[in-house]
Amino acid sequence: MGSAGKEKAPKVVRCAIYTRKSTDEGLNQDFNSLDAQRESGEAYIRSQAGEGWTLLPELYDDGGYTGANMERPALKRLLDEVRAGGVDCVVVYKVDRLTRSLLDFSRIVEVLDKHGVSFVAVTQQFNTTSSLGRLTLNILLSFAQFEREIISERTRDKQVMARRRGKWTGGHVPLGYDLANKALIVNDTEATRVRQIFEWYIEGHTATGIIAKCADLGWASKQWVTQEGRTFGGHPMRKCHLYQMLANPLYAGRIRAAGELVTAGHEAIIDERTFDLVQAKLKANTRSSGAPRTHKAASLLRGILYCAGCGSAMTPSYACKQNRRYRYYLCPRSSKRNGGTCATKAVPAQSVEEAVIASLGRFALAPAVVQETARTARRRVAGELDRLREELKAVNVRARNAKSQLARMRTPDLVHQTELREKIATGEAAAEELRAAIARGEGIHLDEGAARERLGNFAQIWQAMNGEQQAALLRRLVEGVGYDPRGDKVKITYNSAGIKEFCTKGGSR
Repeated sequence: MGSAGKEKAPKVVRCAIYTRKSTDEGLNQDFNSLDAQRESGEAYIRSQAGEGWTLLPELYDDGGYTGANMERPALKRLLDEVRAGGVDCVVVYKVDRLTRSLLDFSRIVEVLDKHGVSFVAVTQQFNTTSSLGRLTLNILLSFAQFEREIISERTRDKQVMARRRGKWTGGHVPLGYDLANKALIVNDTEATRVRQIFEWYIEGHTATGIIAKCADLGWASKQWVTQEGRTFGGHPMRKCHLYQMLANPLYAGRIRAAGELVTAGHEAIIDERTFDLVQAKLKANTRSSGAPRTHKAASLLRGILYCAGCGSAMTPSYACKQNRRYRYYLCPRSSKRNGGTCATKAVPAQSVEEAVIASLGRFALAPAVVQETARTARRRVAGELDRLREELKAVNVRARNAKSQLARMRTPDLVHQTELREKIATGEAAAEELRAAIARGEGIHLDEGAARERLGNFAQIWQAMNGEQQAALLRRLVEGVGYDPRGDKVKITYNSAGIKEFCTKGGSR
């Protein structure tokens, strides 16, 4: 017999199995939940062998990861493989193994649809290639998300009930306490430091002065070790640590439960009278939220400028003279009130900010930045052109269909004829606009020279941005700015992640 009598072999469907388990309990067993899920997936794929289904050898197992978000390594690898065109079908045991969030599910399905990949749940036998399958999957995901939210609510209610009984329910253990048998016990050495800090604040010492005293004595923030053996904390005291400590009701033997303060089950470090005096003083020192803060908004380097001489964060301040405001940055350790241990004096804000902006302009013209910016711009234009061509194709199809309907009309129907002619005219006008847009896009030449010319106008781009946009861009690109009084030098440390984002996503955002 000739080849005409042979049946055509089915198209190969490359299948990837994804498995997930919320906890790592039992994963060290010879046969665990992930193995059971994968075995079911393999059996289903074998049953579809006649349709060309074949199993990919790569394992996509997320053991010990919640389905409430997409921060899962195996899921990320699977979606990357989908984008690379290496998968035709994703197989899971149940829908909620993929995700328990409707929003995340829509994002995942969007990626699958974009690359022509189908999705199958073995025990529920749903396939996203059909509209009924999509509807059923969305209903199922609604119940999965509802179940997750119910579990979260029960956990929160349980924690509130435990707190109302004065029990510690977890979190970062504060300085002055240790954790033993899931309860707080007093650490005598640290407790002495906590009492001293409260006394200093009541005596009228400023937050900056107290921080300087702690630094001189070598006092640090609370240090703790996780169950995985990682060490956190133990950093020099900062204002955020100080204010958190002064406002923490745990030190007075109280615990917060559903917005209320109740008596805690652990021993207090600070007596109630002292704690209440500190709260009153904190409230009195807190400025009204409606008070103007224009001088703070104008401090471009707030939070990232530090003194290279002593390592302290330099704080913005200002002085008024003859109705003019002069802004500057000050090292807190240069103040006599704080001991005057640093030689760095007040630095004019404008001069150091201009030095940083000039460095940003030079950074924008670095060869690596120019190359990546040009490459990204070309990818964006190519992607936009592909979208416009697809849209033009769809518009032309709709116009041809309308013309065909008009030509096939056997009986006169003026209303329908008018609608079809309007549809044709609208389609032709839209097609003309799309062709013009495509022509403009094809005429754009985005080489490194063009990118360098645009980035060379950094000063104009900077001036066109408002203060919030300038500060946001600066914090994306710069990790820290060190001011060295010896020679009046400024050293800038750039943020590698921010630079990559600037190059690949654009600097105007």
